[in-house]
Amino acid sequence: MNNEELILERLERIETQLAPLALSAKSKKELKDDFMPLSNQAVQLMIKELEEVESAFQLEDLLSLVKRVLRSVNNITYLLVQMENIIDFVNTLEPLLKSAVPQMINYLDELERKGVFRIIQATLDIRAKFAQAFSPEEIDRIGDSLVSLLKLTEKVADPQSITFLEKIAEVPAQIDLAKSKKVGPLGLLRACSSAEVQQGLGVLMELTKGIGKMKDNGHKRNSSIKHSA
Repeated sequence: MNNEELILERLERIETQLAPLALSAKSKKELKDDFMPLSNQAVQLMIKELEEVESAFQLEDLLSLVKRVLRSVNNITYLLVQMENIIDFVNTLEPLLKSAVPQMINYLDELERKGVFRIIQATLDIRAKFAQAFSPEEIDRIGDSLVSLLKLTEKVADPQSITFLEKIAEVPAQIDLAKSKKVGPLGLLRACSSAEVQQGLGVLMELTKGIGKMKDNGHKRNSSIKHSA
């Protein structure tokens, strides 16, 4: 192989090695050509946006912000620690919420099926109608009357009172008014020989004593009022 062939072979090898470099340079040039318009648009947009805040932004403000951040490093660290604690708390509470929320939904659904919400709504409607029908003064008087009725109900709730009222309620069912007849003084004397009539008169006497005590209590109350006056 002579010198010319060696030179040609070396040139070919050099050309082979330079080919990738030339291809890479060409790619970079194409990328640069493509990127230049975009970069120019980005710079123009940034300049335009900065013009809007130019009057309100000063470099001293940025430096002051940096100083305040540096002074508040401990506070920022404390805040981050608290945020981590909150995140840990939420992560701990999440399983409980996943089990509690369905139970709450089921409970509310059960209340809906039982009509509790409808009752509440109806109660609110009644209160609205009540407010429209009566003045505040009348509502106050009605409230006082309801308190008195509740006190009366408390007294009636006594077991002895309930037993008495139950027995009184049974009396009309045991009476046949079709069999009732006129009774004169002699008939009344004959009826007094009956044990049932005698027992009824005894009950009537006890009721009469109770009614008499009611009158005495009224006199005592009136006299106490007079003394207090």
